[in-house]
Amino acid sequence: MKKYFVLYMIPIASLEKMMAETTPEQRKAGMDEWGKWMKKHASEIVDMGAPLGKTKRVSAAGVADVKNEVAGYSIVEAQSHDEAAALFKDNPHFQMQGAYIDILDILPMGM
Repeated sequence: MKKYFVLYMIPIASLEKMMAETTPEQRKAGMDEWGKWMKKHASEIVDMGAPLGKTKRVSAAGVADVKNEVAGYSIVEAQSHDEAAALFKDNPHFQMQGAYIDILDILPMGM
């Protein structure tokens, strides 16, 4: 089995709109759907991950506060990249407008 790094992505404007226009009860209902999805895929989830917050970008020019579309992460295990991607077809993340999920192959360190 191989490991895959999963990034839950959403356009910044969509996330801000969702947070402004939903009630705490609606957000809890969404999280309950996440709980059901996680339970369904418990055998494939290596690290359920977490939501992600503010970003600091470090470059040769220094450190800056930036916004990006990364909303959270998980790590899953599957036989193939395609199999890992198939796990997410019914993910509740897609309930948010413009949401998408990137699944990255975790490569071995070449040491």
